[in-house]
Amino acid sequence: MAHKDHHMANEKHLNLLKEAIITQNLLKWNQWSKDHPDIRPDLSGADLKGAFLRGVYFSGTDLRGADLRGAFLSGAHLWEADLREADLRGSDLREADLKGADLWDADLRGANLREADLERADLREADLRDADLWKANLREAKLDGANLRGANLREAILDE
Repeated sequence: MAHKDHHMANEKHLNLLKEAIITQNLLKWNQWSKDHPDIRPDLSGADLKGAFLRGVYFSGTDLRGADLRGAFLSGAHLWEADLREADLRGSDLREADLKGADLWDADLRGANLREADLERADLREADLRDADLWKANLREAKLDGANLRGANLREAILDE
């Protein structure tokens, strides 16, 4: 994945998040994000494998090419987040808010997206093989070129 080296996370943003993860105090990160609506956190290319990020506030965050394999992101606020080319294999995104998120070419193989809100999300070219999309909201989502082989779409909300 060497082609992703052109963007690097902002060290200050990454250190703030890593401190919140280590101290298990995501409220600190969430509060900082809300207190600085003018700052768009840049965590592009960050290594967040297996991170415990339940309910994290990542709205509008730049997570391009980030490694979120096996990350625990249930209930996370990811609306309009930039997750292009992010690696989300096996991640837990249950009930996550991904409205309008850009997941172009993201790897979501085996991800748990049960009851996730993907309304207006861009999933073009995304790999959703074996992903669990039970009751997920996919209204107005762009799915051109997405690989949904083996994905569970039972009770998923798709455009009429």
